[in-house]
Amino acid sequence: MSSSGGAGLVRVLGRWDVLAVAFGAMIGFGWIVLTGGFLEDAGTLGAALAFVIGGVIVSLVGLTYAELVSAMPEAGGEHNYVLRGLGSWPAFLTSWTLVLGYIAVCAFEAVALPHSLKYLVPQLDTGYLWTIADNEVYAVWAAVGIGGGLAMAILNYVGVRPAAIFQTIAVVFLLAVGATLLVGSFTGGETEHMQPLFATGFSGILVVLIAVPFLFVGFDIIPQSAGEIRLPFKLIGILLIISVALAAAWYILIILTVGSSMPADVLADADLAAADGMTALWNSQTMGNLLVLGGIAGILTSWNGFLIGGSRLIYAMAESGMLPRWFAKVHPRFHTPTNAIIFITALTVIAPLFGRQTLIWLVGAGGFAIVVAYIMVAITFLVLRRREPGMERPFRVGPARTVGVLAVALAIGLLVLFLPGMPGGLSVPEWVILAIWGVLGLILLTRVPRITHGPDAEERIRAATNHASTITS
Repeated sequence: MSSSGGAGLVRVLGRWDVLAVAFGAMIGFGWIVLTGGFLEDAGTLGAALAFVIGGVIVSLVGLTYAELVSAMPEAGGEHNYVLRGLGSWPAFLTSWTLVLGYIAVCAFEAVALPHSLKYLVPQLDTGYLWTIADNEVYAVWAAVGIGGGLAMAILNYVGVRPAAIFQTIAVVFLLAVGATLLVGSFTGGETEHMQPLFATGFSGILVVLIAVPFLFVGFDIIPQSAGEIRLPFKLIGILLIISVALAAAWYILIILTVGSSMPADVLADADLAAADGMTALWNSQTMGNLLVLGGIAGILTSWNGFLIGGSRLIYAMAESGMLPRWFAKVHPRFHTPTNAIIFITALTVIAPLFGRQTLIWLVGAGGFAIVVAYIMVAITFLVLRRREPGMERPFRVGPARTVGVLAVALAIGLLVLFLPGMPGGLSVPEWVILAIWGVLGLILLTRVPRITHGPDAEERIRAATNHASTITS
């Protein structure tokens, strides 16, 4: 795709770049701050089982993605698949909800950065501003999150290659920290601390399971950046599946190792349970601080990955005329969608001003939006298998109907967990976020032409939007 300015995205990402971007995006920071609550709600084996179940669900969805990205390796990912399979309005719905999910992750990391640094530098709580949801917000604390957002924007602005190199370095450090935690569990952990194995039965597992979409989202960064990947198309699909498996293994490892470090009730009261667990396993505050640094690396890899993916999705929507052409601008030198990056950053840096409670709100609202996109992609996978059986698919899923139906059904099952009355049902602020985003989306939808599905849907919607622009001007 090319922008209106004559520049375009370039294929520069290699095998390790792709794997590092996807895996780093999925790891993020949730494994540090949320682990104590997971262990309290579900118990050690209950929480691990929730991630096994979640990993299976996401893997099935990931298989549908893997086939589609190998068949349509262009920037925009889900946007392109649903446009071709279902038409313009379903494509807009899918893309718009996913944009919210990506922005939610970036905003989550903007709050998580000062939250984690406070473990190392308590003085961040300086310059009281206001109190939101019983959480005090401080100027220095918020400034760290805002500064991090600006730094990530600059890194992405100057090119996807520098961003990928940064991702690789951070992921290697993150893996080293994970290995240290594993060694600590074998040498200093106790199986007695892992009791109760199942805290509150099936309801506890469901509470953990609702966080899975938010924690696993990131493999779909590969489809979003497919227009910049320099690899055989079949290999792109394989790397996507590998990244999901690695993320599932990581989260299960964290649950089991941290669960062995201290009693569950003690971990539940910890501000950063994984860090306190590491301290206990090694009997060293330095090791706890090291894990926090690993958490910061996770924050930055996730932030970087979703800024890459979100900006490419917005760029693709603008290229199709679903968003104003301003969002399709590509820098003539750096070949990055600069205005899309600026837009995401502008929304991201607001989050720290709402304080720590924003972490919970963003997980709920963002997770709901992400699951909607999963459902739409899995449906599209089934539809395209039926409508276009002859489409070239370098990565081809074996029992396609079985995988597709299971992916749709299980993703819908995840969505139900967000509804009122369920153990992990969304709170009022989370529904407010979704409502505001939905209303804005409906307003934008009025400018999207009704284009039916088909291999040429992209060309037809561009022609329709270009014609409308000509009439307006």
